[in-house]
Amino acid sequence: MTLEITSKNTVVRAIAEGKAPRPAQLAAAKGILPLPQVDLLEALVVLTKSDDEEISSTAKGTLAGQDEDTLLSVISTESAPPIVLDHYALTPGASHTVYEAIVSNPATPNVSLIGIARTSRNPDLLELLALNQQLLIKSPEIIDAILDNPNKSAEAERRAKETKREFFEKERGAEQIARELRAQGKDAAAEFIETAEFAENLTDDPESSEMNIDDAMFIADFIEVPDAEVDDSWLSLEYIEEIYEESEAQRQAVVDKIIGDFRTEDEDELTTEKISMINRIMKMNMRDRMKLAMKGNREARNILIRDPNKIISTAVIQNPKITEQEVEKIANMRTVNADVLRMIAINRKWARNYKIVHTLCLNPRSPLANVMSFLPRLQMMDLKSISSNKNVPEAVRKHALRLIAARAGR
Repeated sequence: MTLEITSKNTVVRAIAEGKAPRPAQLAAAKGILPLPQVDLLEALVVLTKSDDEEISSTAKGTLAGQDEDTLLSVISTESAPPIVLDHYALTPGASHTVYEAIVSNPATPNVSLIGIARTSRNPDLLELLALNQQLLIKSPEIIDAILDNPNKSAEAERRAKETKREFFEKERGAEQIARELRAQGKDAAAEFIETAEFAENLTDDPESSEMNIDDAMFIADFIEVPDAEVDDSWLSLEYIEEIYEESEAQRQAVVDKIIGDFRTEDEDELTTEKISMINRIMKMNMRDRMKLAMKGNREARNILIRDPNKIISTAVIQNPKITEQEVEKIANMRTVNADVLRMIAINRKWARNYKIVHTLCLNPRSPLANVMSFLPRLQMMDLKSISSNKNVPEAVRKHALRLIAARAGR
């Protein structure tokens, strides 16, 4: 793994790119260039990799001789350069305080922490790593490195084995997945998995047509809205009646419809990855898809707005993260459910957006009553365009002509 420099300093970048003259490199290696401490350390680490033996050995000596308090002021911050953290992590001879600062810093690259776990002779340091369960879950290689290190303490071994057994060796069900997600700070995704109906029958078979463990983790990555931000007050009896158990044939018909819509709208957008994504989402039943529509990210919304079931496509526009740019795109869709267009039209915020209003007026699927109320707000140029547009209903074209005549004083 190659770590890039983060400094914006032109001198450091010239050194890193090999453009600095040798005298400047040697001065930097000796630590006598007038650079901020963080930039100097980054330049020194770069110079330790120089093909020039004098420059390389001088830089290593300068790094080893750094005042500890000054060094800690850099490596204890989250803005510390990764290559500096990596250098001190993997260079023997630093104090326990320095190593502890590196292990505790979330900016330290995983490869550096794995190196410490594998080679450190300090049992206290290995214990500190083993206590960071969230880190071990994100980088299970650290667990194995600790367990393989003969210098580990009994406590470090116990903690590492406990995390490995709890998160990586047990049979993983929905409850286990939710715990893993929470340990990674993904509370909204954990909530979704815990309440999903598919959670009761998760399978370990990756080839299954039903939801499996990998599918659940895949879907979890789409979730960005916590339960507290979801408003389901729009779910009237009329919509709830639209939730029913789909047959395999009905579900496949929905998949085919969504894929067909993408092909019609933008063939380039329909990648193999997108088709796989659609198929995995469609393993869920209607109720879970509705929840995903309200809690999912832009990618999930872009797929589920094409679901022919009106409760799911309507749930998409109830998602609190949806943007006006997305709404404008939906207002232009010729295959979207008319109920969705009606709900966009009666939304006060979106009805103040001229682009959305104009797009609704151009969409032949938009409810006629809403379009008629919007036409007087359109600019003359747009009214003229609509009056001659054969794709909009005749009643809309005639009303546009009447408005044009009225504005012209006829």
